[in-house]
Amino acid sequence: MSTTQSERLRELLEPLVSSQGLDLEEIEVDSVGRKRVLRVVVDSDTGADLDQIADVSRALSAKLDESDAMGEGEYTLEVGTPGAERLLTEHRHYVRATDRLVRFQLAEGGELVARILKVDDDGVDTEIPGVKGRKPTARRLAFDDIVRARVQVEFSRKDSKKEEEA
Repeated sequence: MSTTQSERLRELLEPLVSSQGLDLEEIEVDSVGRKRVLRVVVDSDTGADLDQIADVSRALSAKLDESDAMGEGEYTLEVGTPGAERLLTEHRHYVRATDRLVRFQLAEGGELVARILKVDDDGVDTEIPGVKGRKPTARRLAFDDIVRARVQVEFSRKDSKKEEEA
């Protein structure tokens, strides 16, 4: 997708997504044979449920139909959320990932898997899980020290709030 088309689509769709209480995270146009697929990724601090996705999808579809942003050819509109293993690229992504396990690629080299405990303007406070009965350790990461960060899926995590109540 050309930068010009991407910018036009963002300018057209972002106010509509915002009016629905969501953030426009990503726009991508792929060619699949003769058809094109416009993928729009939305999110919010509280997430986006299926009803919100359906509402914003209908609104975007109507807006795209009345404009020429996608040109004359056929296309399919897909609206969704970032998914479980989202890449953290904006400050708000880190805030939304608070209490989640994240794999960090560090500027100094190497990787670190840690849980985000707190986010501020300069970086993140993390907790590195203890291994083989050891206690977790705290570590501060400045945003400048993070090359890449991706949320990790946890299948067997114990709910810490339930543990405290027990």
